[in-house]
Amino acid sequence: MSEPTRILVVDDDAKIRTVVRRGLAYEGYRVVEAASGEEGLEKAREHLPALVILDVMMPGIDGLEVTRRLRSSGDALAILMLTARDEVKDRVTGLETGADDYLVKPFSFEELLARVHALLRRKAAPSGETLRFVDLELDIDAREARRGGRAIGLTTTEFNLLLLFMRHPRKVLTRDVIMDHVWAYDFEGESNVLEVYVRYLRSKLEGDGEPRLIHTVRGAGYVLKE
Repeated sequence: MSEPTRILVVDDDAKIRTVVRRGLAYEGYRVVEAASGEEGLEKAREHLPALVILDVMMPGIDGLEVTRRLRSSGDALAILMLTARDEVKDRVTGLETGADDYLVKPFSFEELLARVHALLRRKAAPSGETLRFVDLELDIDAREARRGGRAIGLTTTEFNLLLLFMRHPRKVLTRDVIMDHVWAYDFEGESNVLEVYVRYLRSKLEGDGEPRLIHTVRGAGYVLKE
């Protein structure tokens, strides 16, 4: 079973967050909420959503600054801005900052959902996509990995774990983030299943004595880097 698509809703209006969360959850999405720009940036790092629904007008860090920071950190997630401003120049500013689309308040949930679907289709992996990092390649459709031309057989869990790293190169992924994305539920106690699978992956990726790519960041998690 594939994991539900994650959507982050960032708005200081609790009523809007509730309406959007309930509607998207009913459609099968996994929704995370944030009530401020600061919290939104934190939740984006924690949950790695595929799409962010982001209010422009918020106290503190507004939606435009959140978008700038997400884009400057290399995040390729889709961003849908919610704005009470209907001026062309305001919409242009949002798009130039890095948003993919905008929706003017008040809006109907049906229109919001249509735009969410359109953005996720646009951001979806194209057929035959291959992710590359240094000399490592991952063919998503074939679910096959190669390093330096050497074929690497992967189990389903190993593939999903490597895919998460390849989607977020050079980013430190915490244990909780990895467990949530790859296993989709919490292990009780001091389960070492993640450490076991990282060891499996390393043994396969370094089978011909290649340099390590998956590194341990003590006290933080793991990172895919040179």
